[in-house]
Amino acid sequence: MTAVVAQKGDGSRTYTFASQPRPVQQRKKYRDPLTQENESPTPYGNIMYDRRIVRGNTYAQRTLPATAQPDPIEIQRQQEARRRAIARKRAKAQLKPRSPEPVEGRKHIDVQTELYLEELSDRVEEADVETQTDAFLDRPPSPLFIPAKSGVDVATQILEGELFDFDIEVKPILEVLVGKTVEQALLEVMEEEELSNLRAQQRRFKELRNAELVETQRLEEQERRHREEKERRMKQQAEVLRKEKETGEKISARAFAQSYLADLVPSVFGSLNENGYFYDPVERDVETYFMPWLLEKVEGELNQSVVARTVLDAIIRDVVQKRFEVYHKLEEAARLAAEQEAAARAAEERKIAEEIAAKAAVAAVEETKADEAGEQGDQEAGVEGDGRETADKPEEDSVAGEDVGSEQAPTADTPAESVPKDSEPAEDAAAEEE
Repeated sequence: MTAVVAQKGDGSRTYTFASQPRPVQQRKKYRDPLTQENESPTPYGNIMYDRRIVRGNTYAQRTLPATAQPDPIEIQRQQEARRRAIARKRAKAQLKPRSPEPVEGRKHIDVQTELYLEELSDRVEEADVETQTDAFLDRPPSPLFIPAKSGVDVATQILEGELFDFDIEVKPILEVLVGKTVEQALLEVMEEEELSNLRAQQRRFKELRNAELVETQRLEEQERRHREEKERRMKQQAEVLRKEKETGEKISARAFAQSYLADLVPSVFGSLNENGYFYDPVERDVETYFMPWLLEKVEGELNQSVVARTVLDAIIRDVVQKRFEVYHKLEEAARLAAEQEAAARAAEERKIAEEIAAKAAVAAVEETKADEAGEQGDQEAGVEGDGRETADKPEEDSVAGEDVGSEQAPTADTPAESVPKDSEPAEDAAAEEE
């Protein structure tokens, strides 16, 4: 924070610069490279680039514009310098070896690795507080410096032409002008002469260089022609040798083939004739066209007969299946009729047996009553208990007769049930004959 103070005294004004007092940060006695990176740099400034410092004559009037606009070139230069500083800092940070990246799920933390803990009291805890102030006002133009009067004013009058003689004062200037002009003329003449010499030397050098270049190109072209001629002659000679070798090989191969095939041709023709390569046109035509056509027709006829036979087999199978179903139904109906007839016959026989048993029981009862009447007439003076026992015996006999009749009924049913069992095979045989 700066302030401009205008002193008032003896009617004079002076420009004074002062800054507000502020506490000095505590600094360590020695540098610590581990903590030096985290410390904020000390803001140093150069007063040669400070706009608040007045340069030149302090007595002259220094006026500032009412609205001082920053110079865009200066702003761009500052931004470029700041960008370069950031790039250098980033490159330095990249070149500095760092710890490897932590594994997934972990992170690096600062750990105390000293054997004994110590209090770090070098740095004082600070807190930054910011506040928004009004914008700075433009400094008013500095007033003219008017020194105070001192002493006694004295005046001297000098008339025009008393202190200046043109002829005397102009001589040094004329000498300098004439000397400089002559010297400049000599220098220009010498320069023109030197330039002309340089141009002549350059022209001679170019001529010599062009001549050497032409000679070099001529020699290179001559060497190229010689090399191409040499390669062409070598190719021609190689082609001649190749043709001679190929001709010799062909001649030797032809002679060997003639000597080898002299006895081979008759045997080859004989074997080809035996293997059928020399065939009869009519026989070959029959084998090629007639036999395939005949086989195709025969195959068609056979397919038709197979299809007809298949259809006939299907029809016969359907008829047999239907007749089998009809016979099965007839057998089922005959079996049901035989079962019903056997059941009716068994019921009739059971009824007859029951009637016979009832008649036998009635006859036994009547006979028992007749016996009791005879005994009563003969034994009137018998003991009442004996008579009672005699009366009970016929009742037991009647009960036994009823039991015998009931046991004989199943025996009467037995032949009735056996009849249908014997008749079933006869009915099955009749159904099979039908």
